[in-house]
Amino acid sequence: MTAGDVAVVTVVHGRHDHLTRLLWGLGSQTRRPELTVVVAIDDDRVERVVRHGVGTGQDCAAVVPTIGRVDGRLPLSSARNLGVAAAVRAGATRVVMLDVDCIPSPRLVERYCAVMATDDGARPRVWAGEVAYLPPAPEGRDYRELDLDALAAPHAARPVLAPGETRAADDLRLFWSLSFATTSRAWADIGGFDEAYVGYGAEDTDFGERLARHGGAMTWVGGARAYHQHHPTRVPPTQHLHDIVANANRFAERWGWWPMEGWLDAFERLGLARREPDGSWSVTRDAP
Repeated sequence: MTAGDVAVVTVVHGRHDHLTRLLWGLGSQTRRPELTVVVAIDDDRVERVVRHGVGTGQDCAAVVPTIGRVDGRLPLSSARNLGVAAAVRAGATRVVMLDVDCIPSPRLVERYCAVMATDDGARPRVWAGEVAYLPPAPEGRDYRELDLDALAAPHAARPVLAPGETRAADDLRLFWSLSFATTSRAWADIGGFDEAYVGYGAEDTDFGERLARHGGAMTWVGGARAYHQHHPTRVPPTQHLHDIVANANRFAERWGWWPMEGWLDAFERLGLARREPDGSWSVTRDAP
């Protein structure tokens, strides 16, 4: 790789079909990345999936760093940091991060590269494209056969911009890691994700707060659309009960306000968590 090259980074545990479609999407880009980094979290099948996916559609280089669980939990923050470190070591100065559930639209990398080219380096910046949500694919059909733009529904809490349009974000609490881009310099200034957050929840909100603390900014980017693949979930996400409670406590102690309050309140109504006299949250029983 040479200076100025772009890498796409994702982290994965399971979700192999989702990863295959993400790689297919990268193979359809109008501006392909020079490197794809897929961090395998306690999953020795990922290497095979990546090699097959690259060989059938994506012609850029790929590396697969590996990381284990931490006390039985998936270290998402550490995995993302490991992926970016691998990209930077390979020479990337621009990084696009995608959730493994996302299929990039054909111009996603091109649009992110275009907006990052305007960065003057005066302060840390991140750029965030739209993530639109897909329904389940029709029986016997694959997303790769369908018109994803026609199927996908935008997220109600985030702006939908015209292709080529950008807009400064006025609330960094809306940062999320499903799809964003930044430079290696900005990443170093921010310090990546805080690895004290283990498992699911609050690490994205913490990243946004750290971006703000460093005088940084986020810009919404039109035309850099990603399609979030449907998968079963729970509302509230009781499968992440212990992670959410632990990470919410850590976040509130650091920043003085509570993230994920809707989920914490829902856990309390279900008898799974409670507010302690000191204000912190604790798990009262495991989710069924």
